[in-house]
Formats: sequence, structure tokens, C-alpha cells
Amino acid sequence: MDAAFSDEQEEIRRTLREVLAKHAGMDEVRAAVLTPAGHDTDLWRRLAERPGLPGLAVERRYGGAGCGLLELALACEEAGRVLLPSPLLATSAVTVPLIAALGTREQRENLLPRLASGGLTGTLAVPRGTLPDALGLTGPGADDWAGGGRAGGVQARRSGDGWRLYGEARQVLDGHSAGLLLVAARTGGYAATRTLLFVVRPGTASGVTRTRLTSLDETRPQARVELRDTEAEPLGPPGSGVRAGLAAVGAGVAAVLAAEAVGTADRALERTVGYARVREQFGRPIGSFQAVKHRLADLYVAVQAARSAAYYAAWSGRPAAAGLALAQALETARKVAGEAVQLHGGIGVTWEHEAQLYFKRAASDELLFGPVDRLRARAAGRAGLFDTTGPFGAPGERETVVL
Repeated sequence: MDAAFSDEQEEIRRTLREVLAKHAGMDEVRAAVLTPAGHDTDLWRRLAERPGLPGLAVERRYGGAGCGLLELALACEEAGRVLLPSPLLATSAVTVPLIAALGTREQRENLLPRLASGGLTGTLAVPRGTLPDALGLTGPGADDWAGGGRAGGVQARRSGDGWRLYGEARQVLDGHSAGLLLVAARTGGYAATRTLLFVVRPGTASGVTRTRLTSLDETRPQARVELRDTEAEPLGPPGSGVRAGLAAVGAGVAAVLAAEAVGTADRALERTVGYARVREQFGRPIGSFQAVKHRLADLYVAVQAARSAAYYAAWSGRPAAAGLALAQALETARKVAGEAVQLHGGIGVTWEHEAQLYFKRAASDELLFGPVDRLRARAAGRAGLFDTTGPFGAPGERETVVL
């Protein structure tokens, strides 16, 4: 691995940081989350034009920039620094790779250019489960995350030449505003049930009700999506490997999430260090006290370690490395945000101060994309750190990870 970034990668980071510094300050972020879309639509269009953020990791033949996962991770790190509310994660890190991996040629040609241009946003609706469960980051990716039995989750049935969906999904990222839904639904009845992904266009489909939910972190909008006899089309050809496709995409999603969490932690630490330099106690800045220096130094080391893990995960694409990087980044973000509140004192928990926004992002992300112990357990199982060949286990998958 070459630890140095290319000129193009540095340009992506620099350009995005400049744009966000001008248009995504804390006042702009607070205003954006209160809009019906939950993000600044004008800024999203600006980012789509330069540096072409939505299509960063989309192939050139579909109108994208043709970059890779590492470039997308660098962009998400910058977005995490400012707590940018945007469709970037749900659209570019989840929806785009799923369509690219599982979609038919017609679906790719129809949907990817629109997603790359920023004119269309998308998200994944996973009933009765969390995103890391569906992507195989906290378990083997069994079908129970999509709902089981005769009820629960989203059920799919044939209707003439098409499909109809019935059910609901909660905690869908950007589910209230996304123009495209990829819905995991059960088919085949109780005896021969299996999970497929379906494409739903809420702007034209009937029976779709979307309700924005009140969430701990307002910069990460979530929604409840209800489907009542809604028209849908399967993503990909009949019999496509949905479970394998989700697991393949999972490593990329984890790497991108890790980079975003690192950006959040890095910026929270940066602002805390700045505050420690000017806040005086007993006639001197609190940053001059040895105990405070030690705490800040420990946080700096933790952020740099998490950043290295996130970059390696994005560069290698290894599922085990991605799971470990995500666990480390989420843990680091929570630790840094918690210390930021502590070192800011009473002002750190006030509504007016930004420290509480970083704390909410860190706490919410760990709830949405963790828990950390399950991420590590799954990664350890993939790496073969646990013996599963004994009398109480069956041979499991192994993956060698070098960090």
C-alpha cells in the first residue's frame, strides 16, 4: 500500500473542504436539517456539479467520475468533519454500488446516470433490522433481518407480470426524501421464503407513505416507509444473489462510514484543542495543564489510528478490515465527542454550542451502525481468530487481515 495520496485525491479533498467551509458552517447545517428535505438541496446540486460528489465512484460510462472507494471515503471524511446533512451516504455509498452489483443492464443504464448527476437520490429500506445486519457486518447475513414468518417486514407477491409489496421499514436513511427506494422483501410464502431487493419509485408508485422520524441526530435524517400494495420491480435478474451482493457491498459501506466517523472525531478534537488554548482557569489556559495535555494527546493518537484503519479498509476492500475499521472509528468518535463535551465544561451541553451536535452524531452512529462489539466479533470470525472447527461449531469462513 502506498500511503501517499495522488494529486487527484488531494484535489478532491481540498476542493470539497473549500466548498463545505463556505456553505456548510454550523449555522447552515442547523438551518438545513429543518427543511422538508432534511438537507440543503442547493448545496447538493453545487456538490454534484463540482467536484461531482454523487458520481465520484460511478463508472465513467454511466456519467460518473470513475474514481474508487478510497476517493469516496476521502469525500465522506470531509463531510463528516462538518456533520453535513446530505444524501451522500445513502445514495453514493449504498444505493449506487447495489445497483451496479445487482442491477440488470437496463437498470444500470437507466438509474446510475441519474444518481451520478445528483438529480436522483436513493436509499436502502431494510425491514426489522439494521444496515450492518443486512450487509453482513454484524452477522452472517441470514434472511431474518428482512422479517420472517407469515407477517412482519415487507412481503412481496406476484401481480400479473409485476410485483406488489406490503409492509413497512423503519429507520430508513433519507427515506422521506429519496427519489428511489431499494426495498428488501420476502417472497415465496412461509415454506419457501427468500429475500429479494425491489426497486420502488415513490414519486409514481401508489400506496407509499413516508414519515420523517424524530431522531437523536438531526443531521442524519431517518424515516418510516409504509408500503400498501405498492408496485415494484426486482433489482437484477430472477435468482440473483441478493445476500452475496449485499455482503460484497457491505465492506465498502463500512469503510466509507469509518472515514466519515474519523472526520467527525478529527474536527471535534480540533475544535476542542482550540478551545483549550483560549479558555482560562486559575489565570492560565486549561490546555497548559498536564492532565488536559495528556487527555488531548490520547485522543489525537486514537484519531490517527482510526484514520489509518479507515484508509486501509477503503484501499483494500477487505470485509474483515472494514468491519474492524468501522468499529474503531465509531468507538473513537464517541470517545472524542464525549471528551469534547467534558473539556468544554457546562457550555458543551448547551443547545447553542456545536459540541453537542458532534456528541449526538457519534452516539447516533454507534446505535445505527454498531454495536461495536458485534462488528469486532464478526470481523474476528472472518479473520479466523476463533476456532469454529471444534465439536460445538462448524467450519467457518476465514480471511487473513494484516493491519
